[in-house]
Amino acid sequence: MLKKILLMVLLSTIIYAGGLPSWYYKIKDVPTQKKKFVEIMLPLIKKANEKTLKERKFVLNFFNKLERCGFSCVKKDDLLRLAKLSKKYKIKNLYDKYEYLLKIDKIPESLALTQAALESAWGKSRFARYANNIFGQWTFKSKGLVPEKREEGKTHKIKIFNSLQDSVDAYVANLNRNRAYKDFRIQRYQARVLNELYKGTDAAKTMARYSELRGKYVKMISRFMTKNSFLKYDTLVSDKEENGNLYALNGI
Repeated sequence: MLKKILLMVLLSTIIYAGGLPSWYYKIKDVPTQKKKFVEIMLPLIKKANEKTLKERKFVLNFFNKLERCGFSCVKKDDLLRLAKLSKKYKIKNLYDKYEYLLKIDKIPESLALTQAALESAWGKSRFARYANNIFGQWTFKSKGLVPEKREEGKTHKIKIFNSLQDSVDAYVANLNRNRAYKDFRIQRYQARVLNELYKGTDAAKTMARYSELRGKYVKMISRFMTKNSFLKYDTLVSDKEENGNLYALNGI
């Protein structure tokens, strides 16, 4: 019986092998390990943000063409790409420019780093190591890891990702389309309009629904962010105004 259990554990480890590089877990010095965590995770966060900003640039170019000369300037492939984005970001009206710009934008690097470190215990949690799940994202599908302290009657599992990058990409998409983070997106958009940096400390105030701790969670990530000097990683990215005011939109 014991051999069978050990075999099952070994197989599960093989199937769900993941997490940060093996050398990371051998680091004994805590400050060094935290520094390496940032060095590993920050490029993944930046890559996810860059992909999102490329989608945003496409949307801006699409609607600039549409407003300048109508559908005669729009290619079929561009329409198909817009349709895919509308599905990805749960946008009901295909031509709602405001909704695209509201939802397709970068996540403050300080916020992403903070939640990555907290939700994964600096990459050392079981979910991070065996499911590449850095942000504690749930799934209700059959494939997933069952939380050890899941309440009776609950059916959620921790989603398994093929890579750390997939986990980061899913986190960015979650904040950009989940209705729980509508306030986050509105505040980020308003900062865009004013060409102001949307700081992680401001974004943290909109994250109450990310955790069952609610208000306590907001205070926790705000303190954590400041304590670890993550705000220095936030960057301002502005949209280029090619033809008139890009933000002459309804809704705000």
